[in-house]
Amino acid sequence: MIIARPSSGGGVGDLPESPLMAGSEASDPVLLITGASSGIGAASARAAAASHRLVLAARRLEPLAGLAQELGGTERALAVCCDVTEWDQVEATVSAALDHFGRVDAVFANAGFGASRGFLEESVEHWRSMVLTNVYGVALTIRATLPHLLQRGDGHIVITSSVAGRRALPGSLYSATKWAATAIGEALRAELRQIHENHAIRVTLIEPGMVDTPFFENSPGKWALRDEDIAKALMFALEQRPGVDVNEILIRPTAQSG
Repeated sequence: MIIARPSSGGGVGDLPESPLMAGSEASDPVLLITGASSGIGAASARAAAASHRLVLAARRLEPLAGLAQELGGTERALAVCCDVTEWDQVEATVSAALDHFGRVDAVFANAGFGASRGFLEESVEHWRSMVLTNVYGVALTIRATLPHLLQRGDGHIVITSSVAGRRALPGSLYSATKWAATAIGEALRAELRQIHENHAIRVTLIEPGMVDTPFFENSPGKWALRDEDIAKALMFALEQRPGVDVNEILIRPTAQSG
């Protein structure tokens, strides 16, 4: 695991010894975002920065470090290089968050990517990486953060699914992964209520339609949603009063029919 911090040379260093920097707002909740280096994850970090301290996790450290610096440096945002398909890295990311900020209040399991439609398209290696990231990565993120939330008794887990997780798209293995992400969210909520008898930890599925983000090689055009639109949906869910659990947010551009 690599953690970025500001320095005179703008490089990468070890985690600072002090868990809370002087002048930080220790009362602000902590939001951990996976897939935070670009697109919906980065937009969500910017949207939450005024009200939350942030743990930004993604495979690419350089854009994470720049984003963390933009949002206030390690007093407000901790950048951690993390591949969500690797359990030791996910576990280490959560440990770094707890060491640095002392708590995690909300988790946005957002890391994911797609593939061309057609079961004769893409390489099998691409398929494997996508399935591991979009499904296994969500499960590992939950596994690493849930013990802390259960110990605290409250918190919020938000999962990026998709319109494609509500209806099967022709030839789309990506759609299958998002059906799985939707099922994970529903299964987690049921586990919390029935197995752990917890009624305070909230679970939200955000299901975007077409979004103009780096997710696509070619921009879908001005008719699509922007990543900022999804960030606003995230903030809507996070800002509800205790006891209000926004289960699903399905959000499409007006030009998208299905």
